[in-house]
Amino acid sequence: MDDDKQKMREKTALARSLAAETGITLDQASDLITMIGTDRNSLLREARILSKRSGQPLS
Repeated sequence: MDDDKQKMREKTALARSLAAETGITLDQASDLITMIGTDRNSLLREARILSKRSGQPLS
């Protein structure tokens, strides 16, 4: 149970960091993490692409 809580905290922290660094929303960052995983370089690449296409949904 504690492992699940820790993983959720880590995912939330990563989503916040990704959103702050790239300008995407927290929801978009969370969606990217769900789709891609936690590889930071991949997340940053996709988040930057997404931020350039601002206003468009992820799917």
